[in-house]
Amino acid sequence: MATKHEQILRYIDGLPIGEKISVRQIAKAMSVSEGTAYRAIKEAENKGYVSTIERVGTIRIERKKKENIEKLTFAEVVNIVDGQVLGGRTGLHKTLKQFVIGAMKLEAMMRYTDADSLLIVGNRTQAHELALKAGAAVLITGGFDTEEHVKKLADELELPIISSSYDTFTTATMINRAIYDQLIKKEIILVEDILTPLTDTYYLKTSDKVSTWHELNQQTTHSRYPVVDLNLKIQGMVTSKDILGQDKETGIDKIMTKHPMTVTGKTSVASAAHMMVWEGIEMLPVSDDSSRLEGIISRQDVLKALQMAQRQPQVGETIDDLVTNQMEVLTEKSKGDAVFSLEVTPQMTNHLGTISYGVFTTIVSDAANRVLRGYKKGDLVVENMTIYFIKPVQMESRLEIYPKILEVGRKFGKVDVEVFNEGILVGKAMMMCQLIDRQ
Repeated sequence: MATKHEQILRYIDGLPIGEKISVRQIAKAMSVSEGTAYRAIKEAENKGYVSTIERVGTIRIERKKKENIEKLTFAEVVNIVDGQVLGGRTGLHKTLKQFVIGAMKLEAMMRYTDADSLLIVGNRTQAHELALKAGAAVLITGGFDTEEHVKKLADELELPIISSSYDTFTTATMINRAIYDQLIKKEIILVEDILTPLTDTYYLKTSDKVSTWHELNQQTTHSRYPVVDLNLKIQGMVTSKDILGQDKETGIDKIMTKHPMTVTGKTSVASAAHMMVWEGIEMLPVSDDSSRLEGIISRQDVLKALQMAQRQPQVGETIDDLVTNQMEVLTEKSKGDAVFSLEVTPQMTNHLGTISYGVFTTIVSDAANRVLRGYKKGDLVVENMTIYFIKPVQMESRLEIYPKILEVGRKFGKVDVEVFNEGILVGKAMMMCQLIDRQ
């Protein structure tokens, strides 16, 4: 049976898009305390189908699909620019497909303003009105207001008209940055993207016997199964090692490994891979916030996802991408042995204008990864890194990176990295990596 928290989440999910909700209203409708209603609304906000906007309230919005994550709703724009909604509140759940900066004559401006777009403009009332009639929302910069008939038109057409105290350049930059951040998030593969769903997951119940494991093993050829109670809450894991030598009438709950490691749908695949390598786990159960089983992921699923991520074109660049994309192979001596070169750009420096500690760590890590791949075809996870010393290196300096493999085993690698600037040693580090075989 579903808990009150889950019942409230289903109730909110079933509300029409654009409807305004409140803690008091949910508490009354579901006969729960206001504290329980508040927690459920916050959870719905985290899941992305509710948005809370200052001076407007909490509204039910459309849950975005991951492939369309680069698009924002008008409700999110209000939060990004610290805006105030002047009219058209019922349209805040709608998604904008582009934004247009109104820094031109009115006729030219309207040529670029299409339905579902957002016109960013100053206190030009006629432009506000024409944009709404064209099916576009309006963001007024400089903290200006608009006329009452424009606000009424926005309400009638259900198109938001928002006012922000920031100037046009700043608001456009803030929205662009939000889209850019979402593009980076889009590239990070989560467990929910690759898991085997509950409907396709084989699992055992605490009331089952060892004979049930044998039946499932013959049917699926798998040897590892999560164990759940009557409410599908994860209680343990059973593997062939636990079954070995056990009587077929023995209860599963007597031999299972209790309190197993689990992940949630929002765990990154990289974190899941880290757990699997460190703990020697072949399969992890995926749970929801109430510890109920949602599915499983296997080591094979994780490896396929990591390989796929490497082949994906980069859209939004992270700091690591900016650094590693500029690393050039200076000389390649032999297998797993190379010298790399990199220029220190202004983005790589700290407030003193010298190379930042984080960038130096990225350089060392990437150089070690590249040389280890010459020995092992697979994925690498950094186990530990020791930086012995680092000297200040100013921007526009040219670095030379010399990684040297000290030892490579079947499942680990040890690399020493030296960094020079104009022949002077400016940094030295050692890295230990775990190697994930792709076989």
